[in-house]
Amino acid sequence: FLLSWRDVQHLLVKTSRPAHLKAEDWKTNAAGLTSHLYGFGLVDAEAMVMEARRWRTVPPQHTCSQVSARRSHIHAGLRLNSSITTSGCSEDPQVHVQHLEHVVVKVLLLHPRRGDLEIELISPSGTRSQLLGRLLDSSSEGFRNWEFMSVHFWAETPAGTWTLEVKDTPSKLRNPEVLNLKEWTLILHGTSQSPYQNPAVPHPRSGEQETPEEPEEEEEEYSPCHRECADRGCDGPAAEDCRSCIHFSLGTCVSQCPQGTFENGTSRRCQRCSRGCESCRGPSVRDCLSCRRGRFLNLLTSSCSHTCPPGTFTDDQRRCGSCDDSCRECIQQADRCTACYHGYLAGMACVPQCGAGTFFHVEERSCSSCHSSCRTCSAGPEACLHCAEGFLQQEWRCVQACSPGFYPGTAAGLPHGLCHCEENCLRCSGAGSSCSRCTAGFSLISRTCIMKASCSDDEVFCEMVKTNRLCQRKFYRQFCCRTCLMNA
Repeated sequence: FLLSWRDVQHLLVKTSRPAHLKAEDWKTNAAGLTSHLYGFGLVDAEAMVMEARRWRTVPPQHTCSQVSARRSHIHAGLRLNSSITTSGCSEDPQVHVQHLEHVVVKVLLLHPRRGDLEIELISPSGTRSQLLGRLLDSSSEGFRNWEFMSVHFWAETPAGTWTLEVKDTPSKLRNPEVLNLKEWTLILHGTSQSPYQNPAVPHPRSGEQETPEEPEEEEEEYSPCHRECADRGCDGPAAEDCRSCIHFSLGTCVSQCPQGTFENGTSRRCQRCSRGCESCRGPSVRDCLSCRRGRFLNLLTSSCSHTCPPGTFTDDQRRCGSCDDSCRECIQQADRCTACYHGYLAGMACVPQCGAGTFFHVEERSCSSCHSSCRTCSAGPEACLHCAEGFLQQEWRCVQACSPGFYPGTAAGLPHGLCHCEENCLRCSGAGSSCSRCTAGFSLISRTCIMKASCSDDEVFCEMVKTNRLCQRKFYRQFCCRTCLMNA
């Protein structure tokens, strides 16, 4: 069926809630909490849709009007109260109003400055609604059959005395005319029947029987309500026909909320999780317990994202865990670092930058002193990077004198001497062609190490090399090794 504009208003009043909205004028009337700032509160679209699924169209709207009995006057700075007593037109069933919706006050009032006036309407139940409070209005036209409407009396019973309270507070010196309230009319809109009363005959709960008032030829049978229906009955045997639920509501009554929703214990409804959450404990993006396919669960923020943020790692359950405090980036586990905040990376651990003369001891997880021959070292006390003063570097050790087969020398950029031989030479007696042993793949020719495969000695070419004195260059000497070295 189609909802009318009045049905939609009833649904808004019934399902809206104050939530986190803060105001000093929240008060309770027959329909619930109301405020001049927020009306009936925050619109709950999900609750409104679920309520609309089982909604029954409200009864026809009636209108009852009554005019004030006499004129009233008030001097500046005073307050005027004018009352109307009504039965809600109970004497006429065609216009009788028993359950209020909108209340309209039509005013004929003369005044030199409208912004000095405040108007409030007070119902028989004591509910107070502010109709006028516009301080910046400097018009002198007053209100000529001006209509003010309020919904703050929604669902109240109109029978009784209604009071119109008018206060005149001069904002500045003005003519001393008195306020002249010539007439005001109270117009009540509502229904004679309760809008929330379902005219359909309810189905009895399971185990109950309904005895007909008068015996009939054939006894009408009633199906029991679904086991998830609460004490308000049902309109049919299925779970979606329940008028209220024992456990939780999701358009239909369920014993537990399905995946992608969470249980709201206050409203007893299944509410949807935030987008991306597969399961959650609340509606926020930071209430996720697990994520939908293709997303990762951040254990630190309880949120779901397409990738894990920097400073986290991904485990085999697609969760983002925080890296160790020393790691800027890590993989698979918190302490498997791939980048460091401070220090340097040793294997998959971040180690501190040790001072001169010390190195990081992996087993002891601290900085230890280098050997006395080393100025700096790494991975061990004798794994020297730079030698101390008076020592020469031979391979990865610092020595005071070179071992047999090596000769002392210098290297550009190093503050200490080296024990070494020419390239590809394992043992030598000095600089230049003094090699006595070559590395694998090289041949010793005239005390020089030559690559075995490159010494071809093309006769014509090598003779030209020798004639042009190119044997001094390494490339030609390598290619024409016999011509340049053996016959030199």
